[in-house]
Amino acid sequence: MSRTLPIWAVCLGLGLGLGALIGTASAREDVVLGLSQNRVQINANFDGSEILIFGAVKREAQIPATPLEAVITVAGPSAPVVVHRKARRVGIWVNAETVQIDSAPSFYAVATTGAMHSVLSYTEDLRHAITVPRAVRSVGAEAEDPASYTEALIRIREADGLYATLENAVVMEQQTLFRTRIALPSNLTEGGYQVRVFLTRDRQVVSQLDTIIDVRKVGLERWLFALAQDQSLIYGLLSLVLAVLAGWGASAGFRLLRG
Repeated sequence: MSRTLPIWAVCLGLGLGLGALIGTASAREDVVLGLSQNRVQINANFDGSEILIFGAVKREAQIPATPLEAVITVAGPSAPVVVHRKARRVGIWVNAETVQIDSAPSFYAVATTGAMHSVLSYTEDLRHAITVPRAVRSVGAEAEDPASYTEALIRIREADGLYATLENAVVMEQQTLFRTRIALPSNLTEGGYQVRVFLTRDRQVVSQLDTIIDVRKVGLERWLFALAQDQSLIYGLLSLVLAVLAGWGASAGFRLLRG
């Protein structure tokens, strides 16, 4: 018996395979992203800024019936952080225990179109490290209860305006256009700030796009920062001279007022 397949069967198989590929490609939903500014300059008058993050969903198929959600994060440069726990010893408060957290972003904000639990699953949060607790890495922290140190760090930085969870802060229009505003405080760390946009459906990430906002000191602040980093001895001597001159000026001013 011949094992050769009829030509129509081969063509049908190729057609079905090609149709599946076309269907998969057309079902993709890609992010087209825009920022009100991709560079933030820190000078003597800097008191914070606000970034408008907006975009659209590019697709070649009809919009699925299941609603599309968006999660947007902005993360500053990460670095290890030392967290101290205070205890009362002989009537005074001292550092009783110290824990180093592996890595924590200097700034972190996450905004969503709805409640976090309704737009993102626990597994997807673990995979992409989206929520604030997942963005702070404390795997190597050596303590009886390392989670309490992470929670303390998050509380402190939330109070300082450095960490924020903004539920229902992303506006999604017609399942295609989205926008949100992220406030940047005045005490920013210099460096690249990563912006990530996640599109989710049924609490699963279906698309992602990343970009960078450059945050830099400019003018006198930039010069002083570079001097402190590269020429610490000169920076220290300059600070001492300025302190002496300021003290002498204040003293001379008081003498003039008395005279």
